[in-house]
Amino acid sequence: MDLQLAGKTVLITGGSKGIGRATAEVLAEEGCNLILVARDAATLDEAAAGIRSKRQVSVRTISADLSSDAAVRKVAAEAGSLDILVNNAGAIPPGDLLSVDDAKWRQAWDLKVFGFISFSRVVYAQMKERGQGVIVNVIGAAGEQFPTNYIAGAAGNASLMAFTRALGKGAPKDGLRVVAINPGPVETDRLVMLRRAEAQEKFGDPERWRELTAGMPFGRAASPREIGNAVAFLASPMSAYTTGTVLTINGGGG
Repeated sequence: MDLQLAGKTVLITGGSKGIGRATAEVLAEEGCNLILVARDAATLDEAAAGIRSKRQVSVRTISADLSSDAAVRKVAAEAGSLDILVNNAGAIPPGDLLSVDDAKWRQAWDLKVFGFISFSRVVYAQMKERGQGVIVNVIGAAGEQFPTNYIAGAAGNASLMAFTRALGKGAPKDGLRVVAINPGPVETDRLVMLRRAEAQEKFGDPERWRELTAGMPFGRAASPREIGNAVAFLASPMSAYTTGTVLTINGGGG
């Protein structure tokens, strides 16, 4: 299916690996020009080179820590005019209320929660002037499952779900759309690393890590590309009547 995205300019935060990189690859296949943002310049360069080797699209990289409004505004100014923003950067640490202290909680929210909000604020204003554009927030299913041992993530993700719905509700009057995706477990490098460590502890063999995902829907976690495909579709004119919506992709795991 042609998603009618060829020639669009897309900025993806957390674009060097995992869901961000998979999304970049999908959008490059659709003919989008990309701006990838992440902290690590070397990983960004590797991701960009991989995409350029396969697709004839522009791939720019900006190395930045997006945990402050000033940094977000600097990146947005360097990026210039955007058709699509994919907010994806940030990982909130696990732990219950008593194990996640204020400093750790605030640091995580500065990047993910306030990072998403700050970037949306700047880019929404630019898109509003042109009367077109899409913002896609890649959040996380903890925002609707409320795990006690991931309390900072549950609260942060729930906040971003509400943010998406509130901003997306009013976006049509400006010619814009704002949507979100809540992925469940996704087979990123981070998930594999954690499962390998768990398999080593449980079985004495890290190579048996896939046994730990056997009880998931379809016997596996989602692939990053499956999330990237959904981002591309929601950002495309093929989903032009969708805004203020949060799509959960967790295999029906609840």
